[in-house]
Amino acid sequence: MAGKLTAKVLVLGALALALPGVGTANATAADDPASARAATAGFHRIAAAEDAGYGLFTDADGIACIDKPGSGAMGVHFVNGGNVDAVIDATLPEALIYEPTRDGRMRLVGVEYVVIKEVWDATHTSRPSLFGQQFEETGAVNRYGLPPFYSLHAWIWKHNPAGMLADWNPEVSCAYA
Repeated sequence: MAGKLTAKVLVLGALALALPGVGTANATAADDPASARAATAGFHRIAAAEDAGYGLFTDADGIACIDKPGSGAMGVHFVNGGNVDAVIDATLPEALIYEPTRDGRMRLVGVEYVVIKEVWDATHTSRPSLFGQQFEETGAVNRYGLPPFYSLHAWIWKHNPAGMLADWNPEVSCAYA
């Protein structure tokens, strides 16, 4: 698949872009799920996401579809390393989340916002937040091989009975990955 990115490439891009002096605003004025839906409506086709700089993201073991038995899945992430900076903008998610379907297609189900912890913490005293929710913290030992980071999932294209901002969606599956 064109535009395939690895975790190490994304980390390097994120760290290069997130140098001191880069914008450090918390949430933008467009701090609502409707603005995120409007901004990502054109990414139902993966080709459009790739044209916008998003590429397939895999974990350190090369796994693309992220699931957790008993909790559901996160799905397949397409990440735009250029969006990984110290700015939280609902209209510029760092990742688009897709669910593999029975017919081999990928269905856009949500977005994810990601900030490298060290970069954020250099100019902030609390975790980032968006949509009224603080980001989750992921430590240095993680399946992605990334440095510690903050993240927030938003299931804006598929209902999540666990909550729109929960990490795992029990209605998303990697069965057809």
